[in-house]
Amino acid sequence: MSTPVTLPHGGRLRQAAREEGIPLSRWLDLSTGINPVGWPVPDGMPASVWSRLPEEADGLEQAAAAYYGTDALLPVAGSQAAIQALPGLLPPGRRVGMLHPSYAEHAHAWRLAGHQVIPLAVEEIESRLDGLDVLLLVHPNNPTGDTFAPSRLQAWLADLAVRGGWLVVDEAFMDATPDLGLAPLCPRPGLVVLRSLGKFFGLAGARVGFVLAEAPLLARLSARLGPWCLSGPSRWVATRALEDRDWQIRTRALLAASGLRLQACLSAHGLVPDGGTDVFQWVRTPHARQIHQGLRREAILTRLFTDPLSLRFGLPADEAQWQRLEVALAWVVGRVDAGHERGIDP
Repeated sequence: MSTPVTLPHGGRLRQAAREEGIPLSRWLDLSTGINPVGWPVPDGMPASVWSRLPEEADGLEQAAAAYYGTDALLPVAGSQAAIQALPGLLPPGRRVGMLHPSYAEHAHAWRLAGHQVIPLAVEEIESRLDGLDVLLLVHPNNPTGDTFAPSRLQAWLADLAVRGGWLVVDEAFMDATPDLGLAPLCPRPGLVVLRSLGKFFGLAGARVGFVLAEAPLLARLSARLGPWCLSGPSRWVATRALEDRDWQIRTRALLAASGLRLQACLSAHGLVPDGGTDVFQWVRTPHARQIHQGLRREAILTRLFTDPLSLRFGLPADEAQWQRLEVALAWVVGRVDAGHERGIDP
């Protein structure tokens, strides 16, 4: 398998607006896989949250323990902080298997720390597990949406743990389908689970995540990250979002319906998804670049992947955005198809 190639992250809306010469206010951002109708942050944050140093006894850890089903957790500044720090907890030279395509920051961080990253297809995991020190899975996978039965993950964990290996599971997109997650199993030897409030809760700007693992690993990670990893305002917002069970239940139902609607919308325009989750759909197409660029000209930003050539579409936020996507897809895909039939690049 070739070395993975990726393009910059989604969400670079200002860059796209500048390059296309279209005002920022006119853009529809479908590039990030973030719930576009996130948890409604209330007014009334106490002024002391801004003026005092963050304190652990503010209820965040308790709210997270109740939500994830375990108190074996460490708050971090988004799961990205853990992604960058975790590889440094193992001596260099470990063999780290991970799906390709997947979230590229994982591979980047492990390579920077001196480890060997081994790209895997889903069907290769079982046969190559004995040759790995670490198996790292984004679950559900981003961007393909692949999922695994918890029993299968636990079997892989047992195989790795008996050899002193790790199973690292990035559950950034797990909140919509929590029954598939391993968070409640923590702590277990060799198991590291990453969670985030960025996707399901739509609080990406707060930069709140959690690492779930055994106490010694969490202590080493905490020492590496240092004090005040999370700001006071982020802790305040995260605590209340994690406690809001009614919103969580309603949102799971809404996202499930929206995910199906996006799948149907894309399919109706000849872009049948090859995978996805409730907050994004992934489409492999040889015309990904043309469609991505055509939608950019309509001030709609998607996420382009080059290996394999594909697009990821996030969810519109309201009915007006849904209708705008429908119209743009009809126009752009129609032009791409017409150009392809005439043997030209539209």
